[in-house]
Amino acid sequence: MKRREDLGRPRNQPKIGVQYNRSAFGEFAEGVARLMGTARFLVIQSVLVLIWVAFNISFIAFRWDKYPFILLNLMFSIQAAYAAPLILLAHNRQELRDREQAEIDRNVAIRTQNDAEFLAREIASVQLALSNVVTSDELTQHIERLTDAILKLNGSTALTATTD
Repeated sequence: MKRREDLGRPRNQPKIGVQYNRSAFGEFAEGVARLMGTARFLVIQSVLVLIWVAFNISFIAFRWDKYPFILLNLMFSIQAAYAAPLILLAHNRQELRDREQAEIDRNVAIRTQNDAEFLAREIASVQLALSNVVTSDELTQHIERLTDAILKLNGSTALTATTD
């Protein structure tokens, strides 16, 4: 068995010095994606762009970004460069959660189907068992026939006894 020098670090963690909490970073990415996917964000961004353009066109003293607005385009490029991976990370996390939920739903559906099949078999066996059971109406009819037969026998024996 080969001994490792650093037993305090799990094997699957990178050996570089930067450590980060994947879950916290993923939650941050989901927050950014949630924020950027709203109409509020688009309105705020549009207002800021309008202010940027207005200041750079109107006030000569405040012109830090002249007409082609290269700095503004650079800001959009930086925003897109960071937003796209964060949105993809949030999407991947949501896809993982959806996959896990689909697996749970599939297992629940399988259990439900198995339970339904079991109950159907049980109901069929109860129906078979009850098919041979006498109902109260049938029992009442049999008792009435037996009573009539007994009365007839008693009546006929009474008649034969008197004739003798």
